[in-house]
Amino acid sequence: MIEKANNPGQRFKVYGDYKMRIDKKEILHTDILIIGGGTAGCYAAMTIREHSDYSVIIAEKANIKRSGCLAAGVNALNAYITKGHVPQDYVDYADKDADHIVRQDLLLTMSEGLNRVTAKMEQLGLVILKDENGEYVARGNRNIKINGENFKPLLAEAVSKLSDVTVINRLNITDYIVDCNQIKGAFGFSIAENKAYEIRAKKVLIATGGAAGLYRPNNPGFSRHKMWYPPFNTGAGYAMGIRAGAEMTTFEMRFIALRCKDTIAPTGTIAQGVGAKQVNSLGEVYENKYGLTTSQRVYGTVRENLEGRGPCYLRTEGITKEQDESLRKAYLNMAPSQTLKWVEAGKNPSEQNVEIEGTEPYIVGGHTASGYWVDTHRETTIHGLFAAGDVAGGCPQKYVTGALVEGEIAALRMMQQLDEETKLTRDGRLYGNKRMEVAGKSEDADLAEEDKTGTRETEQQLLDAKIAEYDAFLQNKSALFTVEQLEEAMQKVMDTYGGGIGSHYQFNGKQLDMAEEKIRQLQVLAENLHAEDMHELMFVHELKERLTVCLSVIAHLRARKETRWHSFAENLDYPDKSDDWLLYVNSKMEDGELKIIYRDLVEKGETYEHSN
Repeated sequence: MIEKANNPGQRFKVYGDYKMRIDKKEILHTDILIIGGGTAGCYAAMTIREHSDYSVIIAEKANIKRSGCLAAGVNALNAYITKGHVPQDYVDYADKDADHIVRQDLLLTMSEGLNRVTAKMEQLGLVILKDENGEYVARGNRNIKINGENFKPLLAEAVSKLSDVTVINRLNITDYIVDCNQIKGAFGFSIAENKAYEIRAKKVLIATGGAAGLYRPNNPGFSRHKMWYPPFNTGAGYAMGIRAGAEMTTFEMRFIALRCKDTIAPTGTIAQGVGAKQVNSLGEVYENKYGLTTSQRVYGTVRENLEGRGPCYLRTEGITKEQDESLRKAYLNMAPSQTLKWVEAGKNPSEQNVEIEGTEPYIVGGHTASGYWVDTHRETTIHGLFAAGDVAGGCPQKYVTGALVEGEIAALRMMQQLDEETKLTRDGRLYGNKRMEVAGKSEDADLAEEDKTGTRETEQQLLDAKIAEYDAFLQNKSALFTVEQLEEAMQKVMDTYGGGIGSHYQFNGKQLDMAEEKIRQLQVLAENLHAEDMHELMFVHELKERLTVCLSVIAHLRARKETRWHSFAENLDYPDKSDDWLLYVNSKMEDGELKIIYRDLVEKGETYEHSN
């Protein structure tokens, strides 16, 4: 029985034994599949079509016009080679901030492209502030000021004008298709209709975001999504790679942002914009006491509060009226809740210091080195699968412009590989492991046709099997828990035993063991969830993605037996830093278990490329 609903936003209510199932399916073929239509994904598509005729499909979970970390805009480019500096200066800065656990080769190739992609964005219409001499207005040594509310719409508009680029919005990709460690495409489902997709591609770029929502946030309950990193970035790209056996790196270098309390607005706009110092409740400047790297700024704030000298602030009292106005405008561009807080309080920043706090931990390769283990062309250890932006590891402090550059680097390499593969098969056609000469015999043509028929049947069978997995959640009526309940349980586990806010970001081996045990239990429960519709089916998969990433984080935190980054990885069993741990902690899923791999650092002047 179906009747009209009382809620205007819902067309019908469903009663009785009606069970939703996926009743539409489509198999698509393209040269290049880009998963994630954010910063890196858009720029990769632009690069591909500028230099080639290869076809592109962009699979976007939201809507490309306002998706990704740039959805709400940004008021500065935090990665730029300012006047008087060179790319190596940026490499040295990022290397120092991460205490040397970085890929110098990745940082250099990224830094060399920062100004180039910035100029391209200005050509597309991005407003970059300039002084009376026509020079970009710098904000510190590596940043320039912009009016960036429309940054993402500019990228989306540029992509919309490209020929042979198909954007599929509201398509949630869940799994790679991998054969003999070679990428073949991906599976996913539409959030808007009961439809599943199998997208076959010669090359795939994963350009999704990092992982938010693993830990209990600052603001629980109704405001739980008022967080530093977008809540819709759930680690999907990481999780797919982990499950497919890709090598991953440095998940133990979590990121914890220092933010304005309650609004979770950026603090860099204040610290760099008006030179505000971090002070405790006694008015003492404490930032130099602990250090000025990102993790040290958070750690100092935690220690000052624990030792009874909190709350902690950015000292804005006494700044000028012009600086007041500048800060209010800057936050309207990026975090309007902070401007509204000043308005509601009736006090400008010059009249009241801004209280600060650390966020919950995130896994995000745009700020730290977490992500896929890639070569200098951003190819992962799965052949034909590339990573750019927040999911690409080894290259911290890339921010927006660095993500653009990585999208470009990956695109250029994918095109080069496709060119080489096309050249190899120019005089023949390759079907599976069998070659047919163009001028060959008729039986070869028959064999090729049989191969194509067999391939289509295999593709159909694989898609039907994936649909059965999706339908299991849609048709399950015996679920004991909801997605939200399991998500809260996961966040409580990670907060308590995995070094969250509640434990002051600290952990020990025994706690990590307990965290792993409880996360594995939640994984079992997650397989018995129910989804009422495709939107809820997305929530189910987002939870599963987060749980997969949680296990990787736990394994990496356990594997690095030192405390190199206070707060980011505060290991109570190993509270000191050791030169013995100047190496990368990597991992790879084998037979359902994460295997830890230790790799030597790639030093200045060296280059790492995959050897297999």
